[in-house]
Amino acid sequence: MPEVSLFYGIRITMYYEDHNPPHFHAEYNGYRVLIEIENGTVLKGLFPFKQLKLVLAWNEIHKEELLNNWKQMQEYEKINSIEPLR
Repeated sequence: MPEVSLFYGIRITMYYEDHNPPHFHAEYNGYRVLIEIENGTVLKGLFPFKQLKLVLAWNEIHKEELLNNWKQMQEYEKINSIEPLR
């Protein structure tokens, strides 16, 4: 599972051959959540509210890059790192 970004202790990853809809995984302090890229909704999991707000803001800022990574992963191509939230 390639790491896409890391910020404020939050690790963002994407999996090759993952299921639709396009999404990414976020991990923080033992919490895990799946976020749908298009509309920024939680598909599965639990996350502390403060960190979830950061992840959703990051998703909105980098939506196009995330969708490009999703397409690349479906083609088994190398994905790009994405700038962390600062």
